[in-house]
Amino acid sequence: MYKLAATFALLASPALASGLQIEVEGEGANGTISIDLFEDVAPKHVEQITVLAADGKYDGVVFHRVIEGFMAQTGDVQYGNSTANGFDMRYAGRGGSDRPDLPAEFSDLTFDRGVVGMARSQNPDSANSQFFIMFEPGPFLDGQYTVVGQVTDGMDVVDAIKRGHSQTGAVTGQPDVMKKVTVTE
Repeated sequence: MYKLAATFALLASPALASGLQIEVEGEGANGTISIDLFEDVAPKHVEQITVLAADGKYDGVVFHRVIEGFMAQTGDVQYGNSTANGFDMRYAGRGGSDRPDLPAEFSDLTFDRGVVGMARSQNPDSANSQFFIMFEPGPFLDGQYTVVGQVTDGMDVVDAIKRGHSQTGAVTGQPDVMKKVTVTE
């Protein structure tokens, strides 16, 4: 009986993907970003991201916080979808998804250029749908934020993402958008 229950549990949980393809469009960046996801390092976070991507939740979501020399943040599926009726850039970055927040999965990986991490509030167990891509190393984030992956192709696209305000990173005007996010194997 136990073996049957364990088999059912494996079949019921979605398979983890190995990566994402993000098609970016905007005033700054245009092209594809390929990300290798670290399901062995942060399995719950990778599962959350891949389920949201497979459901099309990231399609049309803006890069709402972009700080020169630091990172580009996106993934607010609640308030950051530029194609939604009533979209207001002032609210982008304040939401998550209809899925539960995640407990931290901190690791000994360092936040180097191209590393993808999960955004969160002051509570370490509050990551949900938002993530960020590092422009430059940020070792001060190590052990404080969950590392979920690494850009393997398209850093030129990441580097071209429209920057926000120098202090807050808030993007004004027309932000760059994740036009389509696809799960890869």
